[in-house]
Amino acid sequence: MPRIFIIFAILSINLYAIKPSVDELSWPNGSNFLNFLETNKIPLSLYYNLATEDQELTEEIIAGTKYQIYKDDNGNTKQVLIPVSDELQMHIFRDDNDKFKLEFLPISYQSEDKFLALKVDKSVSEDIFDYTGSGTLALGFKEIFKGSGIDFKKINKGDTIAIVYNQKIRMGRSFGTPEIYAAMIETKNKRYVMYKFEDKFYDKNGKKNDKFLLVRPLANARITSAFTLKRWHPILQRYRAHLGVDYGAPKGTPIKAAGDGTVKFVGQKSGYGRTVIISHAGGYETLYAHLNGFAKGIKGGLKVKQGTLIAYVGTSGMSTGPHLHFGLYRDNKPINPESAIKVVKSLEDKKESAKFKAVVSKNDELIKNALSNEKEYHKVEFFPNVIEF
Repeated sequence: MPRIFIIFAILSINLYAIKPSVDELSWPNGSNFLNFLETNKIPLSLYYNLATEDQELTEEIIAGTKYQIYKDDNGNTKQVLIPVSDELQMHIFRDDNDKFKLEFLPISYQSEDKFLALKVDKSVSEDIFDYTGSGTLALGFKEIFKGSGIDFKKINKGDTIAIVYNQKIRMGRSFGTPEIYAAMIETKNKRYVMYKFEDKFYDKNGKKNDKFLLVRPLANARITSAFTLKRWHPILQRYRAHLGVDYGAPKGTPIKAAGDGTVKFVGQKSGYGRTVIISHAGGYETLYAHLNGFAKGIKGGLKVKQGTLIAYVGTSGMSTGPHLHFGLYRDNKPINPESAIKVVKSLEDKKESAKFKAVVSKNDELIKNALSNEKEYHKVEFFPNVIEF
């Protein structure tokens, strides 16, 4: 492990010594990893020799992602860094024999707990952005209160908001998606607070306000591979990630839409094979991959209801056997689908209730401190999905 980072540190020094050869580019809309390899004259075998899970990861590069490529004076590609999530990046390089290799490396960052309390001046979203520089924090704050009955258009100047959250910091700049622990709005002399507990948000009484809830796309399915952003595989001695949930099921098993929405994509994706993507309210998307076939009438633009038959389990694309790969995204960021499934632990359970009350107590104290803190906030620079050599 240490050897990897020592080598990478040396590469950093060498690459910055020849800055003109390092270009920062945006991943084109509609492009895929195989297109990228062809364009940069990198052998396609680099993709086809990857493990199945790693081939799937190449499908997770979203349009607009900032990546970096280092070329020599003759225009030959020497190294590339492409982020596939907030936690993991793809490193393409030439080895000592001048052969292309690919590895996944963790994205290095620090993590800071932060607190924000302010009086609304322009609007909730604008003020959060002005104070923090984070559009995703502003969006996440509003998402938490969906279904609570709060009309953000009626939030007045002088109303109070507070947020307890965690922010990744990389090279002195905020990076990735902030994780909100608690959020508060005080309007018309009434206070509304939501608390994060086991990946879901509840009010003080344990009532869940989630408007966006999914059902599992397969009935009585078993999970064969869980969601993970980054983990070190002790046997393979490398980092792996799985940005979705795999459900094992026989070929031909019906797959149903996990929620109401509009079909965005029906067709082939290299690693995922036959795939359906459905857009939902609130910036959510669900992905269904390795399909055997599509249900009759399923096409782009079609509106579907939760439970609508959309496809059948298969093993298309890079797959070792019949299963459904199910992905959930919010604003193009992968999140654990199981966190949005309707089956949740009851907060009436004594053990769960005690844990939840501890979360409420801790965050109430943090909100109180944030509200009494006279610290001046300064907008910080954000860089979404930017990785440095």
